[in-house]
Amino acid sequence: MLHLYASDDWKERYLGPLVAGDFHPSFSMTEPAISSSDPTQLQCRAELDGDEWVINGHKWFTSGADRAAYTTVMVRSEPDAPDHRAFSQIVVPVDTPGYTIVRDIRAMGMLGGHCEIKYENVRVPASNILGERGEGFAIAQERLGPGRIFHCMRWLGQAQRAFDLMCERLATRKLGDGVLGDKQLMEAFIFESAAEIQQSRLMTLDAARKMDTGDQARVEISLIKVTGARMLHNVIDRAIQVHGALGVSEDMPLEKMYRQARFARLVDGADEVHISRTGRRILRAYQHGEGWDFGEREGMQLNISKRSVS
Repeated sequence: MLHLYASDDWKERYLGPLVAGDFHPSFSMTEPAISSSDPTQLQCRAELDGDEWVINGHKWFTSGADRAAYTTVMVRSEPDAPDHRAFSQIVVPVDTPGYTIVRDIRAMGMLGGHCEIKYENVRVPASNILGERGEGFAIAQERLGPGRIFHCMRWLGQAQRAFDLMCERLATRKLGDGVLGDKQLMEAFIFESAAEIQQSRLMTLDAARKMDTGDQARVEISLIKVTGARMLHNVIDRAIQVHGALGVSEDMPLEKMYRQARFARLVDGADEVHISRTGRRILRAYQHGEGWDFGEREGMQLNISKRSVS
């Protein structure tokens, strides 16, 4: 976001060190008092006072803020504009007076650096805005699409690790005259896991291919975000079952992986929101006299008027 939308001054001071890994960023959007599935309700506000933005609000689950050099905060800056033109993104260095990390929220028994933050009369230069006033949602979409597919890529790696552990256990765990993997139910575990991982892998590659053409690939991203999260849970769950009591102990990485997998159905949009919006988007194509082709294409090219009806 800095590369695309920050001022030249911010790029000069922060972009190079950020790319070099000298410090970390964070992004502050979610608020405790509103439903995150409808970000138009966000209440954190910024008012322009001379050549400074004055920010007041309450955020939480600002991941990585405890080790970041700055936080990009989503704020309502245009109170009289339509909802999707009412928000801006402003960069706030973490040492700015009025910026207070209230706590590091413990999630699923883990301290993950998900911070609750108060913004109390935080003043930053007017030039700290990303892009133009009111472009906050458009800029967020530039971040969220790639962010979601990166999640899916990481989930594939986690699922592959769990699959390897499961198969190694099945191949070596003695049971009677053979090994645990000889049992048909365990063979089914292998089959279902292999199929789900490969399906998710190909769907992720398809979404990435479409994004490489410059398309936002919203349907493809939502499809893989939801199915990838389910796949991750299923594969880890089977791996734990194969390991028995060992699988839920801290002697294995699976119990931590299982807890982390639960976040997958919430991060960057709850599954239910993706399901609803994707279903609505595909149905709308049919209502407009078009179909939805999941093969190679540019946009929606399958017209239902060309289909034979039997």
